[in-house]
Amino acid sequence: MKDLIDILRKTRNLKEEEFAALIRGMSDEDGQYLKENAFQVKQAFYGNKVFTRGLIEFTNYCKNDCYYCGIRKSNTNAVRYRLTFEDIMSCCEQGYELGFRTFVLQGGEDLRFTDEDIEKVCLSIKEKYPDCAITLSIGEKSYESYKRYKEAGADRYLLRHETADDEHYSLLHPGSLKLAERKQCLWNLKELGYQVGTGFMVGSPYQTPECIAKDLTFIKELEPAMVGIGPFLPHHDTPFKEFSKGSYELTLRLIAIIRLMIPNGLIPATTALGTIHPKGREEGISWGANVVMPNLSPVRVRKQYELYDNKICTGDEAAECRACLQRRMLTVGHEIVTAKGDFIPHTFETVEGKEDICTM
Repeated sequence: MKDLIDILRKTRNLKEEEFAALIRGMSDEDGQYLKENAFQVKQAFYGNKVFTRGLIEFTNYCKNDCYYCGIRKSNTNAVRYRLTFEDIMSCCEQGYELGFRTFVLQGGEDLRFTDEDIEKVCLSIKEKYPDCAITLSIGEKSYESYKRYKEAGADRYLLRHETADDEHYSLLHPGSLKLAERKQCLWNLKELGYQVGTGFMVGSPYQTPECIAKDLTFIKELEPAMVGIGPFLPHHDTPFKEFSKGSYELTLRLIAIIRLMIPNGLIPATTALGTIHPKGREEGISWGANVVMPNLSPVRVRKQYELYDNKICTGDEAAECRACLQRRMLTVGHEIVTAKGDFIPHTFETVEGKEDICTM
């Protein structure tokens, strides 16, 4: 498999069947070789810097019924909440004082929050904190809605495609949701000039190496600024409650593969990774990730934003979360930096017999 890893580092791409073969056939020795290559590439672009995003989970209402999600509309046991405008701005104020320069507004697809509401929040954050970036993660919207958010100050948008295989998508979602529409949203966001993030769950029910190969092929086609992946973790109030967790080891290997595909990408060591293993986020950084996302949401609602069981950091205040992550990053030779951490595009040129070179 080392030859495929070498090709991936040099060309930043593989054929779909090669991705599948790499996932199926990787030994522990191959995995270590992959890790070393991914770490070298990350260090070349970002050194030991880790960027933070202040996560504000502002609503757990959702109109969708995705089979894997704890806040799906059919979960009548979920304790629902919505943060007020004042709540959101208070989270930003606290986050700014702690050194956060990116705020991630994440929520279910809550129809109570109108385009005007989202615009008001974006405009207010930008007016008060002009040196900060705004990331939205609020699901599928129309082109016009995305355009309005962008004009109001949103810089980035996270929208995981979840799986690039149509049949697999239909096994994870009700018939009202279509993969083609999900992908079109991502292309719309990119056209509008957002720094776009996508991603998928590792080990979701019915997933195969061929499914993951399609995910990687789609990510390469999209060339997003950000890619977030994490292991599938079941929730007790969903149809997938009896399914096994996704693989921790495979998640780390896929972080490394994605780092070689998008050397300058922004790749988080996710909360799900920290939930499945106590050192998950630290290991994620060692395998090529360079972003962490501490929670700025009020502690009183943290437990209610339960996408999966046993989510970590639901009882910590924001300052505790940031200090804890700083200590954790230091254990793997990295440091959290106070910066927006924008995606910086590069032009890559492959030179025969040499490593890829990049130019600004």
